[in-house]
Amino acid sequence: MTMCAARDYEEADAALNAQWSQTADVMRARDRDLDRVYDDRPGYFETLLAAQRAWLTYRDKHCASAGYRYRGGSMEPMIVSGCKTRLTEQRTRELADLIEAL
Repeated sequence: MTMCAARDYEEADAALNAQWSQTADVMRARDRDLDRVYDDRPGYFETLLAAQRAWLTYRDKHCASAGYRYRGGSMEPMIVSGCKTRLTEQRTRELADLIEAL
């Protein structure tokens, strides 16, 4: 079961990386259209990148916490992988929604 959970996470992570690439490309394109004369805030991509880095930290720490219920036991890695899969799939949908909303 632990191996299946790890494989599910690997598949979810691959889907996230593919979606990240698409979303990042759209955000970079949006940045090219910004009028920097009147808008000096961070661009679409810079903001997205900061959010993604923060999200990765959140996901990993949150799922480590979820696994602590079984700390040191054989179920811990399965619980952590399952948590990471769920959050990663959710984040993949969020990234897709970002470019559909624009």
